[in-house]
Amino acid sequence: MDTLRGMRTFVRAVELGSLSAVARELQTTQPTVSKTVAALEQELGVRLLQRSTTHLAPTEQGRRFYERARRVLEEYGEAVADARGLTETPTGLLRVSAPVSIGVLRLNRLVQEFLASYPQIEIELILNDRYVDLVEEGMDAALRLGANLPPNAVARRIALSPRALVASQAYLRAHPPIDTPQDVLNHNYLRFAWASESVELQGPNGEVQRLQANGRYRINNSLGIRESFLIGAGVGLAPAWLVQDLIDSGELSWVLPQWRASAHEVYLLYPARRYLPLRTRVFLEFLRERLLELPGFFDVENA
Repeated sequence: MDTLRGMRTFVRAVELGSLSAVARELQTTQPTVSKTVAALEQELGVRLLQRSTTHLAPTEQGRRFYERARRVLEEYGEAVADARGLTETPTGLLRVSAPVSIGVLRLNRLVQEFLASYPQIEIELILNDRYVDLVEEGMDAALRLGANLPPNAVARRIALSPRALVASQAYLRAHPPIDTPQDVLNHNYLRFAWASESVELQGPNGEVQRLQANGRYRINNSLGIRESFLIGAGVGLAPAWLVQDLIDSGELSWVLPQWRASAHEVYLLYPARRYLPLRTRVFLEFLRERLLELPGFFDVENA
C-alpha cells in the first residue's frame, strides 16, 4: 500500500474525529478513506481506530502512532520543500481562517489580489468568529485580532489598529455635544453583544476613565456596528480597521480622538512547523506587506 497516503489519512482522521470529514477534505468517499485506514492497520498489525456509528477515537496504539506519524509527515514535507529549494513554484491549496468582519471588509480583496499574482495557488478562505485550532481544522494560516492565541501555532504580530469613539456627522449634529468621556453616558451607546458594558479610555496625559456605557442596541457583528454608525444610530467604540475609510470620506467622525481604548493587535498565525510550504510563506509575506497599506492598520512601531 501507499504508506505515506495511509499515514496522512489516519492523521487527519484523528484530528477531525470523523472518516466522513476526511473524505470531504480529500474529495473522496468515506468507504475509500475507511479502506485506506484499514490497509494501514493491516500493514502495522494493530488496530489504530475504534469505530462506531457515532464515534471515532484512536486506540492506545493509535494515539502513540499518531504522534510519531504526524512528526514523520512534517519532516517529509520539510525535506521535499528543502529539496525543491529556490526552483519551487508556489502551488497547491491554502486554507486560511479569519474573523468574519475583517475577512469580508478587508481580507477578501487582498486574497483576490494574491490569487491574481500566483495563478497556481488555490485558496479556501474560512470566515468564522469562533476559536479555530489550526492543526485540528487543517488550516495553513490565520489572521487573528487580539492576544488570545492558540498554543500550537506560531503568531507574528504584524499591525495595530487603534480604537476610539466614533459616530456619524448627522448623529453628532442632532444630539448634545460630547466634550468629555462622561458625556457619552447621555448618548445611545452601540456595542458588541459580547463586550462588557465597562469602557476604559486613556487620555493624552495617561489619565484613565472607565465608563459604564450602555444602550438599547447590541449586535455580535462588526459590520452591523459599522452600518449602525452610518445610519446615525448612536456612538460607540470602534477599531480603525473597521471605520477609517468612512472617517477619511467624512461619513463618520472620531469622537474625543485624544481618548483611546486599547488597540486591536493583528496577528498572522501558522502551525508550529520548522519549515512551511512555499505557498504559505509567500502568502504570509504578502499579507504582512499589504495589510499595512489598508486604512486603519499601522505598523507596531508607529501606532
